[in-house]
Amino acid sequence: MLARLLSRMDRTGIDSVVVALREGGSLAQELRGNGITVHFADLSSVPRAPARLVSLLGLVREVRPNLIQGWMYHGNLVAEMARALSGLATHSVWNIRHSLHNLRCTRRTTVSLIRVLARFSSRPACIVYNSHTSARQHEAIGYSRERTAVVPNGFDCDLFRPDAAARLAVRRELGVSDGALLVGLVARYHPVKDHANFFAAAARLSRILPDAHFVLAGDQLSTDNGELMSQISRAGIADRVHTLGERTDTHRLNAAMDVATCCSLAESFPNVVGEAMACGVPCVVTDVGDSARIVGNSGLVVPAGDAEALCGAWASLLSAGAAVRRGLGDTARQRIVDLYSLGSVVAAYEELYGRLLGCPFTESRPRRAAD
Repeated sequence: MLARLLSRMDRTGIDSVVVALREGGSLAQELRGNGITVHFADLSSVPRAPARLVSLLGLVREVRPNLIQGWMYHGNLVAEMARALSGLATHSVWNIRHSLHNLRCTRRTTVSLIRVLARFSSRPACIVYNSHTSARQHEAIGYSRERTAVVPNGFDCDLFRPDAAARLAVRRELGVSDGALLVGLVARYHPVKDHANFFAAAARLSRILPDAHFVLAGDQLSTDNGELMSQISRAGIADRVHTLGERTDTHRLNAAMDVATCCSLAESFPNVVGEAMACGVPCVVTDVGDSARIVGNSGLVVPAGDAEALCGAWASLLSAGAAVRRGLGDTARQRIVDLYSLGSVVAAYEELYGRLLGCPFTESRPRRAAD
């Protein structure tokens, strides 16, 4: 989302510099390709962290940002430290993109950091959450209510769109018929994404709708993941599941689906739901984070961890017929265009920065925002 945001932000008013806490990564290349300066703080090594922090403070003093924007918990901590120790009269903004539904799936060190940051949450000028659910949950454990702002994720509706050609092409690639029913899940392999529940629901659906196939895309969702393949085999659906691994063409994959799913145990604002909806695909989501708010009347919402309810929702949409799904898909896309377009989210951040600094970003001299 940060890469998308900076790719569209007004360069005549905002000059952004990104500091990544770890080395490497494809997003750094993407940012640089869009003309964004990227530095690596490399704070992942505890022994070298003090020296790296000193270097980071030197960079901050050199850039002299009007605003330091943290991004996620560790970024928020470092942003606040940089603001406090730099000696500059600058603002900090935190950005939180995580829900607190199920902290058992979160590292203990991160859980501790979440609670520590609550004690210092009055220090930033603003805390931006990407979902209303996340804002309420964090406020409940002590985060400052006065600092709260909610700016949802945004979607490129030109890239993510209905595409009949992609629908046919993906089906050819998967080796399934044009009329096969495809249920899609785009999510990395992680306990919080609850693939076990997905497979339990898929086994049920296979007995109801023999033409149903299941498409999985995401990190570690490939045949070399032995644990994943064992789960699929035990569910008895190996001949119906297509594991595609991590993909960069999810806009094509989404356009091929009849129904898209997010069956997570916890989410804040799941991008995969908005992306599928922008492609004109009705979604079945678990009632976590802002998923129900995003879907509205364009899809179905079920309890988390309930395989029977998940299967029933899939069966309802798939049995309703293509015309009904197209109607829901049209409603879903229009909802994303109206409420969650990338342009509207970029404008919300620009307005926020301008308000915090007391000026619109229309001056001839660009102001800097270090993210």
